[in-house]
Order: sequence, then C-alpha cells, then structure tokens
Amino acid sequence: MTNAKDDKPTPHKGVYLLPNLVTTAALFSGFYAILAGINGQFEKAAIAVFIAMILDGLDGRVARWTNTQSEFGEQYDSLSDLVSFGLAPALVMYLWALVHMREVSVAWGKFGWMAAFIYVACAALRLARFNVQIEEVDKKYFIGLPSPSAAGIMVGMIWMLHDLDVSGKAIHIPALIMTICAGLLMVSNVKYNSFKDIDFKSKVPHFAILGVVLAFAFIQVDPPKVLFAIFLIYSLSGPINWLRDKRKESKELPLDEET
Repeated sequence: MTNAKDDKPTPHKGVYLLPNLVTTAALFSGFYAILAGINGQFEKAAIAVFIAMILDGLDGRVARWTNTQSEFGEQYDSLSDLVSFGLAPALVMYLWALVHMREVSVAWGKFGWMAAFIYVACAALRLARFNVQIEEVDKKYFIGLPSPSAAGIMVGMIWMLHDLDVSGKAIHIPALIMTICAGLLMVSNVKYNSFKDIDFKSKVPHFAILGVVLAFAFIQVDPPKVLFAIFLIYSLSGPINWLRDKRKESKELPLDEET
C-alpha cells in the first residue's frame, strides 16, 4: 500500500536563470557604481547606474516574454533596485558633494549624511510600498516617483556637472536640496505615468521607428545633459500634473455647490 504523501508531486526547487541573470547584472552595476564613487570616479559611477537602469527594465520583460515570472524574481529585483537606485546614488552624491558640507561646520556635515540617509530610506519605503500595492493601483500610473527615475536625476546631475568641470564642493547646497526632494517624491502620493499601456508587440507606423532612431541620436549628442533633462522633466511632470488637477478641481467646486 503506497503512502498518500508519496503521491503528491515534489515541488521544484530552484530559480529561473535568464531573468535573474539580468537582475544580477543590474545589481553588479549598482555595486560597481558604489566602488567607482568611493574611488572618486564619479562619471563611471553615474554611467554604471544608468546601465543598471537599462538592465532593470529588461529583467521583467525577459521574465514575461519567456514566461519565467516568479515571486523569488520579484523580491530579488526589489533588493537589486535598493542597491542600484537607493544606496548607490545616495552614496555617490554624498561622496561627490554632500561630504564637503562638513567643511562648513560639524552641524552642516550631519545634514549632509542625513540627507543621503533620507534618500536611501525613502527608496526602501518606495519599493516596499510598490510591492504591497502592486495589485491595488492602476497600472497606468506609479504612486510616487519611481526609484530608477529618482536615481536618474541624482546621478544625471553628477554626470552633467562633472562633465562641465563643476565640482560638487561648489554646489553642495543644491545637491542637498536635490537629494531630499528626490527622496520625498518617491514616498509622495503624486502620480507618474508608467507607460505600461504601450504595447510593444503591436504594429506601429514607420515614422515611430524613425522617432526612436532620432531619440537615440539626440542622446548621443550630449548624454549627460540630455539624460539629466529627460529625468528632470519626468520628475517634475508628477507635481505639475498634481497642481493642474488641484486647480481644475478648485474651479469645478463652485459649480458643484450651485447644483
């Protein structure tokens, strides 16, 4: 007589290789950015974060295209994002600009590392909230600034100003404001377009491909300035749309009261 327990299929233990390999590459890019920042190679650090951003966008799509989604992959991706878009940008920004605040006074020096920590904590909270609310919110929008976009304006600023031979010491106050604002936007309730409604499998007009080619060519003209401008505009789009909606609601309110 066979045991009933023997009839149950043994759960397959292991992970899918391909999507998690891409996630590992993104994690490595974030780790390399930290090492480059410690060694004072801020341009390489910024580029490494942008590479992590590209890889982060690929791992989820690879998992969906190959039907290899898993809960392990989702959690691993979040941990990778925390390193690449939370810890790495904050540490690189601190080493590039915020560390110089201690030359003003001890109190200002504390403001510098506290701002970097606030950014890391906000990135962790943003990722945790995203994982909890992933099935509850409209997929067309992100609630709060996505951590890759926050990292984009952080390292984009560093890369652009480093390319212009502007030292972080000269702009430690704007860097402080940028770090805190980027962190707070991540945990805000401001909505950002996710662009997830774009169907990459559907047919598009020929001029759309031309537009993609022109976009890549435009980035190649001056990558630091163009990338920083793109992420800055996207980061500001959320608060601008929020203010526009609030203004629209305030104009419609008297009409509702009259009726």
